[in-house]
Amino acid sequence: MRVLRVIVILFFLVQSASLLAQDRRIAADSSQPSLSDIIASRNMPVIIGDISLTGNKKTKAPIVLREIPFQKGEKLVEGDLEKQLIIAKQQLINTALFVDVNVYVSLRKGNVVYINVDMKERWYLFPLPYFRLVDRNFNQWWVEQNRSLDRVNYGIKFIQNNASGRNDEVDVWLINGYTQQVTLRYNLPFFDKKLKSGFNVGMVYATQKELNYATGDNKQLFFKEEQSVVKKALRIDFTYSYRPDVKQRHYFRVSYNNEQVADTVLKINPLYYPDQRSQVKFIDFGYQYKYYNVDYISYPSKGFLFEGNLYKRGLDNISNLWQASARAVYAVPFSKTSFLHLEGLAMGKLPFNNYFLNQRLFGYGNFQMRGLEYNVVDGMVGASLKSTVHKEILSFILHNPFPSKTHDKIPFRIFLKAYGDLGYAYTRNPNSTNTLNNTLLRTWGFGMDIISIYDFVFKIEYSFNQLGKDGLYLQTRNDF
Repeated sequence: MRVLRVIVILFFLVQSASLLAQDRRIAADSSQPSLSDIIASRNMPVIIGDISLTGNKKTKAPIVLREIPFQKGEKLVEGDLEKQLIIAKQQLINTALFVDVNVYVSLRKGNVVYINVDMKERWYLFPLPYFRLVDRNFNQWWVEQNRSLDRVNYGIKFIQNNASGRNDEVDVWLINGYTQQVTLRYNLPFFDKKLKSGFNVGMVYATQKELNYATGDNKQLFFKEEQSVVKKALRIDFTYSYRPDVKQRHYFRVSYNNEQVADTVLKINPLYYPDQRSQVKFIDFGYQYKYYNVDYISYPSKGFLFEGNLYKRGLDNISNLWQASARAVYAVPFSKTSFLHLEGLAMGKLPFNNYFLNQRLFGYGNFQMRGLEYNVVDGMVGASLKSTVHKEILSFILHNPFPSKTHDKIPFRIFLKAYGDLGYAYTRNPNSTNTLNNTLLRTWGFGMDIISIYDFVFKIEYSFNQLGKDGLYLQTRNDF
């Protein structure tokens, strides 16, 4: 009987302990926030108590605070604050003033939050040697021009970024080689108290002994004088900029231009300038609108970007030209490491004529098609659609072996990509050897992009085109 009593007592003790543990688990589980509690917490109002800036040794505080989408004393909900911190970092990086930015909540007192903005400024003074190919891309210089050093510009550039701490820039370029050029320029993005208005003023004088005077067989044709200059150009320009908010920019530009070519140029192409002139002087006007809503301007993986341009050249019938163009970029992420990139380009010019000065289209500026690096396509009206799928395969940071407080880390990101481009260029009475005019252009390929510090983008691409040609192309362009 005594044994039976002991067993019964032990049984009740075990049951009691089990019930007590169960009660504790229930109590512990009840302490975990429910879904409704989580939603409520994300909708809780918070107040920005203060914004502290560190690391902006030269950059003025108003320039930094302008890029932050909230202000001291502003009320937000918890969920929106998290998004605004990300946007603040993206917009500060896109100023090109900093190599690294961190924006975070450093302290909470009730519903009051205190924000820290930690920044690492870039190097701003660049007395750099200048070495640049004059051809449109590396492959054209390496293959078609046989790596000729005669087709290289060299010299020195003095660039002082963020000169007064207001993101202003002073440029002095002294260039020799293929083109002899002197450039003086000053850019101040903000000069008013509201930080919305700015200006840019500059002067460029250049001479050259070789000139692209026409096109043939879908390529540039060049004329060269060994002992004399074939073209002189002087441009003086002034631009007023207006930035109503962090995503929009307006630019109004006026410039005076004086261009002159040797008489021998007109003998081989009487239509180089209008009215068979060897010299043209004109005033031109330009308006540009930019809208940036992307995570990283130099290599967007998410968001939308738009640029629109309206250009008027000349006040007489001789140099007269109207030109309108637009460029749109849309990046859609599939996952954290992959995204689709769509880009559209369009341009139209009036009046329609065959003056070579007005004909440049594909192969110049942003109007590029991957796989047609060796070709140019003339036109008065043109459009292009470019699509690319990107996949990040590697991301790492190299530590600077040289002591540096601001550049101790050098990030690298590597992407694989596959792409396809479509384009069309219309011109009236095209050269019979230029078979790419007035026809649908098609190129495709695959490649790899390497992204690093100072907006560096290096592209390795293997492309195919409708002419049945393919090849490996190297680019350092940032036109995506």
